[in-house]
Amino acid sequence: MKPIISLFLTCLFLTVFVSCNKTVRNSTTYFGGKIMNPKSNHVILYAMDKVIDTFSINAENKFGGTLDSIQEGLYYFVHGNENQFLYIEPKDSIMLSLNTWKFDESLVFSGIGAERNNVLIDCFLQFEKDEKTFYGYNSLKPTSFKTKVDSIISLREDTHEAYAKRHPTETQKFKDVLKIALTYPVYARIESYPVSHAKKMKLERFPPLPLSFYEYRKDVDINIDALMYYKPYSKYITNYLYNVTYAERHEPMQNNFTSNFTVDLLNTIDAKVSSKIFKNAFLKQTVISHFYKKSTCDIDNKEFDVYFALSSNEKDKNLVRKLLKDSQMIHKNHEMENFYVRDFTNASYAIRDVIKDKNTLLFFWSAQYVSKPYVRARINYLSNKYPNIQFLTLKIDGDSTDQIKNLDIKKQFFIDRNSGANSFLTSKMTRSMLINKKGVLTNGFASITSRNIYTQLDRLNDN
Repeated sequence: MKPIISLFLTCLFLTVFVSCNKTVRNSTTYFGGKIMNPKSNHVILYAMDKVIDTFSINAENKFGGTLDSIQEGLYYFVHGNENQFLYIEPKDSIMLSLNTWKFDESLVFSGIGAERNNVLIDCFLQFEKDEKTFYGYNSLKPTSFKTKVDSIISLREDTHEAYAKRHPTETQKFKDVLKIALTYPVYARIESYPVSHAKKMKLERFPPLPLSFYEYRKDVDINIDALMYYKPYSKYITNYLYNVTYAERHEPMQNNFTSNFTVDLLNTIDAKVSSKIFKNAFLKQTVISHFYKKSTCDIDNKEFDVYFALSSNEKDKNLVRKLLKDSQMIHKNHEMENFYVRDFTNASYAIRDVIKDKNTLLFFWSAQYVSKPYVRARINYLSNKYPNIQFLTLKIDGDSTDQIKNLDIKKQFFIDRNSGANSFLTSKMTRSMLINKKGVLTNGFASITSRNIYTQLDRLNDN
């Protein structure tokens, strides 16, 4: 990774080069570039959750086009299962170059507006690099930890000031975003310190903190809608909300979040987040992610009742209602309900015949919620770890073109619209079922993203 100062020099050269070759700034805004080893045939540009434009990738792996009525701010582009942010101002002409084999590490911008985007990418890579450093800091006592992070914050504020001095005409809006990119990742780790320290040191209580530990909070705005999808910002808000909830009356938790904690977190979100869009997004994320972490079809209605009372987004609430309905359709200790699946020759099979006399994990998935590379990596890993279990993937609303490469084709199926399985897949969200050799469900709603899945698979593997 390039240090920020050397990146500034690189970007200065690019700016000079572009200036020498283009003396008149275009009146239109342009976005394009070249992607080596493309994973799909297009690039999609977003502002929050709104699609701004879709660009086709040609035979030379290039894409591009003009953007009409563009407003200054943060956007993000998606290619394959990867995405990254960029900052656009009207009349910019931004070109990117990247190799999908090392998506973020290889990403470089050029053209008008490139310098600020290269700086943001460098901040992002530093954020990723800091993971190991801060993990080590979590074992420090609070005063020592605070000394370390204060030093880092000071250096990043100096970097921000240096950039502002070099670019006196830079907009205040971008300077604010740059400060968030530089400092909020550190703030996020300060917010996570009490929990991380307690877990690492195996403490039953959180450590007492200096009065100045959270002094930066007075300068933080947690209700900027335009930054909701920006990782340095959203990660800080998430850590802050969890930390405030823990501080109310909860002790460190090693595994699952209790229902009481989930309820308190939902109420914290309601009290602290005034932005309607932000609030609804965090409420939905919390209630769904906590349910998946438990990896069970057992429902505590209390936390869901609180969610339904606090959220004002009917679309989100309908999705959660479908998820609850799906989870209650099939339960453990019951014989697996029969339904039909298809393989990639379009042959139809009864699921009871496919799983007969075998310990099995059925993984139902949809491209709306999980990517093929993730499914491939996760299922291959679990298959190797648990040789006495067969792992079957079943694509929801799939067809004979939905094969996942480098995953055993004999273990892949799809569910068409006529399958009886659709009765418990109304939300289209991922779910797993664990079934023993007798065809009896040991878990009707498992989650391969949960830590609890390992204990559940251990038991099934040894059965």
